[in-house]
Amino acid sequence: MERNEVESKYKWKVEDIYPSDEAWEKAYSEAEKSLNFSGYKGKLGKAECLREFYRAQEEAMRAVERLYLYAHMRHDEDSRIAKYTAMQSRAMSLIVRFSSETAFVEPELTALPDSVLEGYLRDSSLSDHDYALRQLIKMKKHILSEKEEKLLAMGGEVYSQFQNIFSMIDNADIQLGEVEDGKGGKIALTHGMYSVLLHGDDRDLRRRAFERYYAAYIGLTNTIAATYYGNVKKDVFISRARGYESCLQRALDGEDVGVCVYNNLIEAVHKNLSAMHRYIALRKKILKLDEQHMYDIYAPLVADAELKLSYEEACDLVVKGLSPLGEDYCSLLKRGFAEGWVDVCETSGKRSGAYSTGIFGLHPYVLLNYQKTTHDVFTIAHEMGHALHTYHSNAKQPYAKADYRIFVAEVASTVNETLLLKYILSTTQDENMKKYLLNYFLDTIRTTLHRQTMFAEFESIAHGLVEAGTPLTSENLSAEYLKLNKEYYGDAIVHDEQIAYEWSRIPHFYTSFYVYKYATGIISAISIVNRILTEGETAVRDYKEFLSSGGSDSPVELLKIAGVDLTKPQAFEAAMKEFEDTLARFEEMMLKK
Repeated sequence: MERNEVESKYKWKVEDIYPSDEAWEKAYSEAEKSLNFSGYKGKLGKAECLREFYRAQEEAMRAVERLYLYAHMRHDEDSRIAKYTAMQSRAMSLIVRFSSETAFVEPELTALPDSVLEGYLRDSSLSDHDYALRQLIKMKKHILSEKEEKLLAMGGEVYSQFQNIFSMIDNADIQLGEVEDGKGGKIALTHGMYSVLLHGDDRDLRRRAFERYYAAYIGLTNTIAATYYGNVKKDVFISRARGYESCLQRALDGEDVGVCVYNNLIEAVHKNLSAMHRYIALRKKILKLDEQHMYDIYAPLVADAELKLSYEEACDLVVKGLSPLGEDYCSLLKRGFAEGWVDVCETSGKRSGAYSTGIFGLHPYVLLNYQKTTHDVFTIAHEMGHALHTYHSNAKQPYAKADYRIFVAEVASTVNETLLLKYILSTTQDENMKKYLLNYFLDTIRTTLHRQTMFAEFESIAHGLVEAGTPLTSENLSAEYLKLNKEYYGDAIVHDEQIAYEWSRIPHFYTSFYVYKYATGIISAISIVNRILTEGETAVRDYKEFLSSGGSDSPVELLKIAGVDLTKPQAFEAAMKEFEDTLARFEEMMLKK
């Protein structure tokens, strides 16, 4: 289907950003002229100059963000249109230029006496920036000189090349080939088709797809290992340049998260791996396999239980499922569905998958490629969770504090998914659907909590090796990964030799120490949902206060508003118990005669 064949009610309203490409070009020219902050250099020791700088900085950045969002969304509507690819690149260059132009700010502020910075904290006219100033005081020892900061900022495009190289390997150069479909024909393997086949019923086809898919990565494993090694060495270089003890400390410090949270996560998962091993063994029993392999791990355990709903029906179900969040929340959902926030249909050239995006001062947007599947119904709930988190934060916080940290970015989306799942479980009379949803929830926790924690532990090991002076090679990366795979999945599955190379196909590894946030996100969401369903209005009020808190404090502190304390073990243990309780219920339903 081409985009011009889609009804306007199923398209997002990009014209709410700019009415036309011509308007974008005019705004671009104006923004280019605004990216000069040299007049503020050397003057930030005076409160009135700092106030004026912050005003000019916000005005310029909001203009640049708007330019980027428009180009990015137009590009994602149809990536075949070269004009929008170029516009997106031009907007990104403005962002890099903005970073370079303002590189003097942190060094200049951190060179000021603490008494001056603390005076700024007491200045009510600078209150929009109090959290940023507190962070600046805290991170003073890691801020370099002006020249050094400018050099690091100028290196931004260079540092990203390892990710770009992997992206080109993964999306353009890799030859995934074809697999026989078992009916005399062939299926061209893509990343998306591989996932489809791995979730399918045909075991021989799953095996062939698995072997062919990994053969492509194994054939490039030395190149990919060298690329990943470069990315990790880049992390080590920046961390040492800034005086951090480790890459992990720098990554978490950048989000104002203590290393104890990362350690709590890995420790809690390891402590409770027996439940995961039990689930893997149950899968083997239900599938009636003599040997269970890694290509069996996504095989469906419950057949014919898809929610085959139209988009409108799916939206109605999402609204009902999220009703515990209150009438005002559900009204916002309906508004988003009706007022051009969502791009619904899959079309030629459109970016695959789904995401939510937005900028300050404008409603959020959601990209979907909706199909009549259970997964896509949950995707609506998930992405609208992101969207309404953005909406609430933008509505209640000033620009300087509106943007919430990536650390909490998956909380609202997962709260929505979990509420929807529990709603359907409690209302459906279809026993098969209940089994399906219990299995769906188990696999969500397995992939979002356990699997991402395994990835996080792998990243920690890889960075630790380089920090200790050990080069990364395909051999040692694969050996470490296979060891983790065996720990996490246990003895009820064959750890096929190909799985040792799974590290080589994970794009998120090029955004170091990112994936653990998926795990802490679902852990936080499970606690929040259980509190909402047991405590009601009080918990909902606290949760909405969290949604409205943006980036006004440490994300760990903000989660405490919603009743989640990740510096302590309780939330982690509660998520593990949720998995174990769900597993017990699923076992009972699947094994009863």
